[in-house]
Amino acid sequence: MNSYLEIRRFRDDQIIWVSRNHLQLNQLHDEIITRVIHVSVKQMEERYGPLPCPFTFFMMGSAGRFEQSVWSDQDHGIIFQQQGTRIQTYFLVLGKEISQGLQLAGYDYCDGGVMASNPLWCKSQSEWEKQLVHWAIDSTWESIRQLLIFIDGRTLYGEVGYLENLKKGVYQTIHNENLLKKVLNNTLHLKKAIGVLGQLLVETHGPHTGSINIKEKALFPYVNAVRLLAIKGNIHETSTLSRLERLPENELPLIKKELYKNHFLKLLNLRLSLSKPDNYENSHYLAIASLSKRQKEEVKEILKNGAALYRYIRNLVEKEGN
Repeated sequence: MNSYLEIRRFRDDQIIWVSRNHLQLNQLHDEIITRVIHVSVKQMEERYGPLPCPFTFFMMGSAGRFEQSVWSDQDHGIIFQQQGTRIQTYFLVLGKEISQGLQLAGYDYCDGGVMASNPLWCKSQSEWEKQLVHWAIDSTWESIRQLLIFIDGRTLYGEVGYLENLKKGVYQTIHNENLLKKVLNNTLHLKKAIGVLGQLLVETHGPHTGSINIKEKALFPYVNAVRLLAIKGNIHETSTLSRLERLPENELPLIKKELYKNHFLKLLNLRLSLSKPDNYENSHYLAIASLSKRQKEEVKEILKNGAALYRYIRNLVEKEGN
């Protein structure tokens, strides 16, 4: 495929076949994004000459965690091998080219600017090292948030070792500086999902009235809690399911681990089968009226266990911090 619009047509043709299967859907996203990068690199080499040095293109957010829905926005960065003004300019232009290509292929721009077209997310290895240490030492709410975004990074194209080496450094700094409590505080706000009478708490106004935001209320408690445990245990995997798989028995008993894995996978598939995936925003909401009685109970059970997992992790980190 030689153009972004051809890739968009390929996406539209293929996505319908995998839109109900979490694993196949995310494999397709990886394939589409990789095709975009190939076209972008080719365009760059034709316009500006060969790549000045090896590089890594990595995904963050739900793409980094292999947890995308049918629609997804962009979260990505670039790590290039050598430092230099000319080299940085080249890779920033490449980052912009990839971002535009992804937008044409059906992926919205990131509202927060977490894209390889932004100098904050497109740096040489040595500049990345400095920035990550700065974020950790600074340890303001915003700096910790950026560290957490980076920790969910997964290499999709290029040199795998660059990202892994940087992650090792990040984990080490978090442990050396005792930042787990600050990481916890950054993700502490848990939106209440079940009311005192056991009812599901839905949106009460706006276009999603009567729906529950499953991204914020259901997925995030699992994602944030398991990421914390992964940092604590030096686990470098990015998907919530892989992180759970790797957790040792002394951190989370096997019976609990299996329960949370089943619930999280069920949640990902429920989102695909029951939400309206006609655009990025709508794919985060589940209309409660469309659920059967059994499905409502299932959702409640998943929500309760997500909140329980989060409380367990919070107590664990706070106890260790004290």
